Amino acid sequence: MTPPLIRVVKQVQRKSLQCPVLNWFSTDNSALRKGPDCKEESKWLCGSSQEILSAVRGQVKVKQNFISEEEESAIFKEVEPGLRKKRYEFDHWDDAIHGYRETERLQWGVMCESILRRVRVAAFPEGSPLLGPIHVLDLDKEGYIKPHIDSVKFCGSTIAGLSLLSDSIMRLVPENNSTDWVDLLLSRRSLYILRDDARFKFTHEILKDEDSFFSGHKIPRHRRISVICRNLPV
Repeated sequence: MTPPLIRVVKQVQRKSLQCPVLNWFSTDNSALRKGPDCKEESKWLCGSSQEILSAVRGQVKVKQNFISEEEESAIFKEVEPGLRKKRYEFDHWDDAIHGYRETERLQWGVMCESILRRVRVAAFPEGSPLLGPIHVLDLDKEGYIKPHIDSVKFCGSTIAGLSLLSDSIMRLVPENNSTDWVDLLLSRRSLYILRDDARFKFTHEILKDEDSFFSGHKIPRHRRISVICRNLPV
């Protein structure tokens, strides 16, 4: 069995970025970018500079409202009984995740299997071999994911995750320049996709509730469940 996420990541210790809200760069600045695609992108993508946004463009994507409320409820009903049997882990200070519980699933009901097929089509190249079990990560309201890079030993070029129950902010920071950053707004019922350099040359993290801002706007973080698919390394 492939080790759970917390045992296949390279964690990066870093002080929290101190970014005054007024200095945050938003991609909806019409003087810098124009067109309907750019306007749509600004709903879920912002960063510290135009250069860093250009570096990840095409390698990050958030598909808002990827699933319906009914589909979210169906997934929740399948994963909640197993998660409820576990306790949230808060005492592993040296791991990549704080305030979490997790499980893996191979078998899904008809509706959920249909949703996962849509995820595979949206996120992965046709014929790409996928990691067998689907990883389900339950993050407590007080929980967060520290900056880390997934291990290339266990994971391929692409990761895709459904976000249930809560909005959240994923932050990407280049390994070679910790002053730059990119934020993704992972809205409830959205699908996020990370590929290639965005996965292996940038750390990614889920911000704490008190740090959860997007383009200067507070994004309240509640309990969040993510359903995560990965492809296998070539």
